[in-house]
Amino acid sequence: MSERADAGAVAPRRAAQSRRDALGATMPAVFVLIWSTGFVVARLGMPHAPALTFLSWRYALSIVAFLLWVRLGRAAWPARAQWRHLGVTGILMHGGYLGGVWLAVKHGMGAGTSALVVGLQPVLTALWVSASGQEHRVSARQWLGLALGLAGLVLVLWRKLGVGEVDAFNLACVIAALLAITAGTLYQKRHVEPCDVRTANAVQLMAAFVVTVPLTVFESGAMELHPDLIVAMGWSVLALTLGGSSLLYLLIQRGAATRVSSLMYLVPPCTAVFGWLLFGEDLGAPVLAGLALTALGVALVVRQR
Repeated sequence: MSERADAGAVAPRRAAQSRRDALGATMPAVFVLIWSTGFVVARLGMPHAPALTFLSWRYALSIVAFLLWVRLGRAAWPARAQWRHLGVTGILMHGGYLGGVWLAVKHGMGAGTSALVVGLQPVLTALWVSASGQEHRVSARQWLGLALGLAGLVLVLWRKLGVGEVDAFNLACVIAALLAITAGTLYQKRHVEPCDVRTANAVQLMAAFVVTVPLTVFESGAMELHPDLIVAMGWSVLALTLGGSSLLYLLIQRGAATRVSSLMYLVPPCTAVFGWLLFGEDLGAPVLAGLALTALGVALVVRQR
């Protein structure tokens, strides 16, 4: 009788674990799809607002949304000792990365050039991991995957390279964005302990808001209440921040930094597909070949031993 009872108790646990495993398996794909819409949002919203002003409003509205989510879900706040670490990651991964990319594009850098520069994050992360020995060493198979992914990225973006102007300011902004997202990923993996993703994101966004708002005084122009801006802001808050940032936090928490950062290779190819679907942009054989090459490279990096 007891054996039957034990079997009856084990079956629901196995089913629940299977559902969790299936959800975990889909998280990277969902994250890439959501994160890829960031350039579409920038294309919609950036003509109607200064970059940092837009991001400040995005952070503020996202904080309100997360606080409501925390209140409804009665989520636990992280230990006070973790607030400083979460604040650092928020400044780097929200304020530094998004601020750098948006400023670079706003000041004349083409989207292709900026995407290629920040697309170097997986290589930079792998170099740091190999040099520091903080995680399992990067294998030869993963280095091959990183090389293939970078080659595919170049194929996807090569027609957009040279579009727009590159000067000292926007180049410094996009390099700062690259260093910020790389450092933020590594810092979170090393210092941030597992905690509720809702409260963790709220703390991160508060830190990003505090450092971004004072910088808006150096911007010229004002926000124009345009329908495109409203759509861009709504999607930025509800999908990119509440959805994409939460998934990125969970992926870093659960996976190795090299494997997680390699997913960034897939963002420009997916963005190209969105551009084809939404704006009629031509894909072409090189872009499709680059998409396939990038997907193969990421598969080599993320495949378990």
